[in-house]
Amino acid sequence: MKHVVLHSGGHASALVAIEVARKYGTENMILLTHSIAGIVEDSDIKRFRDEVAGFLGMEITYANHAKWDTATPVEVCVDAGAWKVGNGSILCTNRLKTAPFDAWLKENDPDGQNIYYYGFEPSEPNRIQRRAGILGARGYKTEYPMIWTDRTIHSVEEVGIARPGTYSQFKHANCVGCLKAGWQHWYVVYCTRPDIWESAKAGELEIGYAIHKDANGPVYLEDKEEFFADMKRAGVPPTEHIPPGKFWSMAKRAVKNQQIDLFTDGENSKPCECAA
Repeated sequence: MKHVVLHSGGHASALVAIEVARKYGTENMILLTHSIAGIVEDSDIKRFRDEVAGFLGMEITYANHAKWDTATPVEVCVDAGAWKVGNGSILCTNRLKTAPFDAWLKENDPDGQNIYYYGFEPSEPNRIQRRAGILGARGYKTEYPMIWTDRTIHSVEEVGIARPGTYSQFKHANCVGCLKAGWQHWYVVYCTRPDIWESAKAGELEIGYAIHKDANGPVYLEDKEEFFADMKRAGVPPTEHIPPGKFWSMAKRAVKNQQIDLFTDGENSKPCECAA
């Protein structure tokens, strides 16, 4: 039996790795992750994963998409001709993370002997329930050390590791241009990564459908460009660290645009529902 930590490159998953190592040792422990193309995953996230592994004296195990070094979330969706798979899940997660994870499980743990550890927070009971249900139905056991009562570490800075620089703007160590994220995330993308913005716009045209939708139907990135340009000129900061309600109120005051009332950012910066 192995203790398999889904080592995403986020802060919580790093804490999980340290907690599991301290509780069970590293001899029967695996740090499992997915490599994602550098154009959308910041190099500092890769640095962070490596430093955590180095601190534990471990190697990282990879379960990768065949074209991980070039395939971006937009590109795999364009190749498939859709943003989502049949059950409504974002397709890039399925292609870049879930499918490689499933292949790894089939090859390395077909009988469900291992325990799989996730970095879901106490504030995310729905994610915990969902992940436990999905893997449990297939015979796999899961654990969530962030909800343990005997936690030994709460910040990687306690062991001298700096968390990824992407946290300065984003709440999570997701891909930049996350296809699950809301409009506040995409405003940051518009301001800071015009290459990803343009790629996603082209992807919407190629697929023939928008990434986002509201109560009235699909809403295309192109529809928001003039508005986002006004926000940028008005000095609205590109960040996810301002709560959505306060952020859009700030934007509304800055540009005096009633269109802001149409924003529903319930999915803003939601972590990728992925294997790692």
